[in-house]
Amino acid sequence: WRMHPATCEFVSELAYDGRLTSAPGCERQRVLSPGLTGSGLRFLPVEHDVGNAQRSSEEAAVIVDQVRALLSGGTFTDAAGKTRPLQPSDIMVVAPYNMQVRCLQDGMPPGVEVGTVDKFQGREAAVVFFSMASSSGTDVPRGIDFLFSRNRLNVAVSRARALAVLVCSPRLLETRCNSVGQIRLVNGLRGFVEPATAEPLRGAPPQ
Repeated sequence: WRMHPATCEFVSELAYDGRLTSAPGCERQRVLSPGLTGSGLRFLPVEHDVGNAQRSSEEAAVIVDQVRALLSGGTFTDAAGKTRPLQPSDIMVVAPYNMQVRCLQDGMPPGVEVGTVDKFQGREAAVVFFSMASSSGTDVPRGIDFLFSRNRLNVAVSRARALAVLVCSPRLLETRCNSVGQIRLVNGLRGFVEPATAEPLRGAPPQ
């Protein structure tokens, strides 16, 4: 009842054995803005200085710029086909670590909520950003099972009505695995990136 079909298809394969379908009308949901536009999955690869563990100022800067662009004349069309201006409350920013949450909050336009997955259980927004923060698999502080958790990825992505935007270091897609379970976790992330549209990084329009 929330997700655009393109987002629902990914979530369905990730967590529901392909049984989840999008409600009628959700295909109308889309964003139009000077920055991110359209519906479904978007991937913003951000190169890091090696060594970022729980905090990435590089990802935070990209997301703040993209949020400002969305709020600079962007619109959201809902499942009923009604179009209205995007508001700060239409955007959520999710991160796995509290250090990255605090980093993201610096410079974020007022009214845009930032938090961990737990904060957004049961919530929804037109646009959701998921910032992973760690530079590579070797920099992950709590292990692959935490950062690549399918439940965490599922909850973050499935909050989105129109656009689900993954922001991470491309090195995470090359994480070395030590078990079949870890391979499945990393493949979950790859399953998002492969069908996603890779967006060029664009800053906010002049204020």
